[in-house]
Amino acid sequence: MNANDIGTSRISYEKGALDEATVARDPFAQFKIWLDEAVATEGLIEPNAVSVSSVAPDGQPSLRVVLLRGYDERGFVFFTNYESRKGHELDGTGKAAMLFYWGALERQIRIDGSVARISADESDKYFAKRPRGHRLSAWASKQSSVVPDRAFLEAQMREEDERFKDVEVPRPPYWGGYRVAPHAFEFWQGRRNRVHDRLAYVRDADAWKIERLSP
Repeated sequence: MNANDIGTSRISYEKGALDEATVARDPFAQFKIWLDEAVATEGLIEPNAVSVSSVAPDGQPSLRVVLLRGYDERGFVFFTNYESRKGHELDGTGKAAMLFYWGALERQIRIDGSVARISADESDKYFAKRPRGHRLSAWASKQSSVVPDRAFLEAQMREEDERFKDVEVPRPPYWGGYRVAPHAFEFWQGRRNRVHDRLAYVRDADAWKIERLSP
């Protein structure tokens, strides 16, 4: 496909189906099934990549891709600079949405939930596992701030490398994790003629209720 074809290009989604009778009753279990399949899919780059949306005080939404670094029944964890645009917006509203998209499998998962910072201890443990260069960049980059050029960033990296030359690089106090605690999931499987399968998991008291949505 070239740029001139975007209005008319079509593919037929034929790689799978999604049925209420066979999906896991718990959305976290269903998520694991699909994530495991995405990880096992040859050529699918960074299957743990997820789009995270937040909302500014003026109502303007913003969206970016981050990497999922952990999940359990409490929610989905990613890491960032707390002083970045997304950090301020997530802290301000306490709400977030996530989207996993695996085009090779013709699948996506939407997640809506509340969001909060994880504990300092959890962030410290993850930060200690990062490569040294990644830890240095957390100090060198004041995420979302305006910089004069690339050379400025490279100079900041050299400066931080020298500062921590003979010691372990600690976690900056303004860098750490967030956990999105879901109250709704939607699993989407592409189907022929755009009659897609959409199954929503919605919290109903202490249980999850599964509903089929029209495509």
